[in-house]
Amino acid sequence: MYTPKHFAISDHEELLRFVRNNAFGQLTSSCNNRPEASHLPFLVAQGGERLLCHLARQNPQLNTIDGQQVLVIFSGPHAYISPRWYISPGVPTWNYQTVHVYGIARTFTDDERLMSLVNELSEKYEAGADAPWQPEYSPKLLRAIVGVEIEITEMQGTYKLSQNRPQQDRQQVVDALTAEGEIAMAQAMQRWNNA
Repeated sequence: MYTPKHFAISDHEELLRFVRNNAFGQLTSSCNNRPEASHLPFLVAQGGERLLCHLARQNPQLNTIDGQQVLVIFSGPHAYISPRWYISPGVPTWNYQTVHVYGIARTFTDDERLMSLVNELSEKYEAGADAPWQPEYSPKLLRAIVGVEIEITEMQGTYKLSQNRPQQDRQQVVDALTAEGEIAMAQAMQRWNNA
């Protein structure tokens, strides 16, 4: 991914934190000489060395993904930035946060691993509910999905948060984003521009 130096994030722990907090990603791979993507929730596993997800058994990505290098894209907040918010001259742009994870995909179909994956995903997204749903899957239902484990080989992060602008411009952008209800982007800018 093209990333100017002042927007690049290379800290491994920060990249993993971002992926955990923005875990709905796009799994991209080559399928019959054509790019394919599936939008999926992911889990970070084995201390940050692997990603886990599952695909519907009918998903055409499963025809070629096993053993293939894949790209998973995780996106965070993003927002249009108007030059009218700057004190100094500027042009329209877009601020955003994204992490690209590259790795080798391996599929799995054994019931025990699939059940573990589904349970972990359910626990993650049911956490905090007054009465969390308890998964009970029959082997027949598990046969409708295929697990995917991705051994991470590289991670790249881009946090384009106006770091290339003077401090006064950055504060003006934070104020304008807050006024327009783009709170997540305003908070990301405050966090990273004050770090």
